[in-house]
Amino acid sequence: MVLSLFQFCFKWYKDSERFFHLLVGLPSYEKYLDYHKKYHPHCTPKTRKEFFMDSQNKRYSRDGAKKCC
Repeated sequence: MVLSLFQFCFKWYKDSERFFHLLVGLPSYEKYLDYHKKYHPHCTPKTRKEFFMDSQNKRYSRDGAKKCC
């Protein structure tokens, strides 16, 4: 029972994480890894941190991009 409750909570957390990332426009690292494995298997993928920083730079450093500040 405890294990199934833990599994339920973990699944809920992962599902809500995906939902909120989509809601605020964060790309999926897991989808990036799937794409990278399929189309660039000979190259080393970015780390999660590199992927996140790169996506934020692409999103907010464009000319004319909407920024909060």
